Amino acid sequence: MRRIINLNEMWRFSKQDEVKAKELNFNDYDWEQLSLPHTWNAIDGANGNEYYRGACWYRRVVSLPELDQNKRIFIEFQGANSVVDVYLNGHHLGQHRGGYSTFRFDLTKHFKFGKPNVLSVKVDNSDIEDVYPLRADFTFFGGIYRDVNLIVVDPLHIDLLDHGSMGVYVVQEEVTDELAKLRLNTRITNDLQEDSKVRLWIDLLDQTGNLVSNCGAEVSLNAGETKPVDLAMRINEPNLWNGIENAYLYEARISLQRFNDTVDEVIVPFGVRYFHVDPNHGLFLNGKNVRLNGVARHQDRKDMGWAITHKEHEEDMALIKEIGATSIRLAHYQHDQYFYDLCDREGMVVWAEIPFITQMSLTDLTGENAKSQMVELIRQNFNHPSILFWGIQNEIQIGSKNEEKVRQVVRELNELTKREDPTRLTTMANMFIVDDKDEYNYMTDVIGYNKYYGWYNGKAEDFAPWLDSFHETNPNTSLCISEYGAEGIIEYHSDEPKVKDYTEEYHALYHEKTWKIFKERPYLWATYVWNMFDFGANVRDEGGVKGRNNKGLVTYDRRVKKDAFFMYKAHWSKEPFVHIAGKRYVERASKEIDLKVYTNCEQVTLNINGEKVETLSGKDKILIFKGLELIEGQNHIKVIAHNGNDSFLDQALIKKVETEHPCYSAPVEDKGEMVANWFDLPDYDDDEPIEKVEIPDGVYSSRDTLHDLMANDETKEIVIKILGDLTKIPMYGMMEGFKLDALASMDNDSTLFNEKVINRLNRDLVKVTK
Repeated sequence: MRRIINLNEMWRFSKQDEVKAKELNFNDYDWEQLSLPHTWNAIDGANGNEYYRGACWYRRVVSLPELDQNKRIFIEFQGANSVVDVYLNGHHLGQHRGGYSTFRFDLTKHFKFGKPNVLSVKVDNSDIEDVYPLRADFTFFGGIYRDVNLIVVDPLHIDLLDHGSMGVYVVQEEVTDELAKLRLNTRITNDLQEDSKVRLWIDLLDQTGNLVSNCGAEVSLNAGETKPVDLAMRINEPNLWNGIENAYLYEARISLQRFNDTVDEVIVPFGVRYFHVDPNHGLFLNGKNVRLNGVARHQDRKDMGWAITHKEHEEDMALIKEIGATSIRLAHYQHDQYFYDLCDREGMVVWAEIPFITQMSLTDLTGENAKSQMVELIRQNFNHPSILFWGIQNEIQIGSKNEEKVRQVVRELNELTKREDPTRLTTMANMFIVDDKDEYNYMTDVIGYNKYYGWYNGKAEDFAPWLDSFHETNPNTSLCISEYGAEGIIEYHSDEPKVKDYTEEYHALYHEKTWKIFKERPYLWATYVWNMFDFGANVRDEGGVKGRNNKGLVTYDRRVKKDAFFMYKAHWSKEPFVHIAGKRYVERASKEIDLKVYTNCEQVTLNINGEKVETLSGKDKILIFKGLELIEGQNHIKVIAHNGNDSFLDQALIKKVETEHPCYSAPVEDKGEMVANWFDLPDYDDDEPIEKVEIPDGVYSSRDTLHDLMANDETKEIVIKILGDLTKIPMYGMMEGFKLDALASMDNDSTLFNEKVINRLNRDLVKVTK
């Protein structure tokens, strides 16, 4: 029978690329001793613009008794970022390219039974030009950050080398309320040196362990052959997996028998359901319209990076459940199998995706690594009922040098995904500058847009006209908002919140406005808050916080739920509660204040300093007690919410002061105009009127990428003269692949890429011949 032996303990680690570390007799005595999961960027990965990226080594001794010498031995890595080379006793077993999926190697040939064996693992998170992601707005933590297992199996076994999958696929060919027709595809491997026969047997069990269906087949295999075997099965009157209403799971037990002995067995949880998306009414799950109130999730955590355990996964899921979300976009890469399991059990509808994001490789214009990661994502997660959507790209280059090649790769990724799994829907997250009639809106089954009205451009209210216009232009396209959000830093507060002030108050107000717009538009098949949690992003330096994206509804350490968290909880959750907003805004100088309360209860009564002030209805979820006068010094605020016979309490302390403390405001630049952040770039100030320039063929212009302009000495001098040295800003790596015209279309209201600046650039650039 199959044995799985966890290898998380007793590793030695070196933060150096030790060339001889792969050798059997290498002395690693002075290396650091540690346990997995591990990342070498736990601290430096989210505290500034520089973090260690390079090759590091892990080594460990492994042994098995001589009794196992007739078995096959595999090593399984559930996640290591990003290029991994594995050696056993000095022999190179192979390389895996991609930091998020499970991968395995066969150790058998070089394994010494009854003796110590040395595993040497080189892990490299360098800037590698053909492994995705190349550029992205998050930290690429290095290390073996998920579990490692040794798998001991019989030579006749369920395949372990099918792209890290379970080797079993539960294909839902037809599902209705009355019948589920399934096809169980099992890949069987014969590693014996002779032809052999094996009996495949499958039992399907319900959630209480009762047998609902079974079948079997005799299978003949040649020596060294791996053969897929399809068996048709059915479940009468199935109990459907129905999201948070009923996350019902069945279990498939697949066993191989030889000479009346069971030689291998795997257990596959699965659920059955049917669904479709309507362009006017959104998702229908098992025939019923379901609103997907979604959040996006990154997997890292403060001072841990990606090296998290089941405990942290469970805490994240508990917070997502508390807010009342019904869907999760697991961005921007494959997440831990344990978290997909949690989504299955808790009924979360999942958008799963690969890290084909921002920039395509200049050395891999056919997207081979992206395609490889897509196959791994699908095959490893095929049996999760929670996954309804496969995401094939996020904000991949628009206006880049190789735009047409990028588009071709996106088309091919969609075709590949539909071949691998025709039972689910494909989707992608378009950058906000993608035109409403662009072909990107028709390549996948459904689509999403990352839109940041009210933060990077425009105002939050701009969502309404854009959404309605897009829907009118594309009545047959199913649209979602795949990202929306604003920075909210819990130390900053204001009585008059405004865009880009980074206050917790603007963060909450932004989400109030956007959610009101979204909930009034049933044609949106989902909306995904960016993000559920703050996360590491070393390219950032915003609002006085380096190395972090602060758009989360919960802080990076998961200790503080921001006010906006409770705004969504009021609208999404059925759990009664009341929450006073602005509790961290303790010292206030205003003569009068407005007090905001979020609740899903029937009514709320306010008391200040023991005196009843007012009772308001909770119908609208967002209550504002206006014009409250505070006494000098401390004011004790108490709200009591009533829901039937139950009551709920929240309290706050506000101190009336003469002058508000400056700590409540984000730092500003010396010129005192804008909050310091990554999108605040050098200004070009010139009153000279400049006409639009005609651009002939064969010259440089704003139609070229920033990278190409900075690679030529003459054009580089022009760009620096007009825009400053953009290579010195943190976000340059994400900008350089775009044409200046594309960057101009992203610019909000600064002077960096306005029409006059583009014309001035072109006036000088067109003088330089290519």
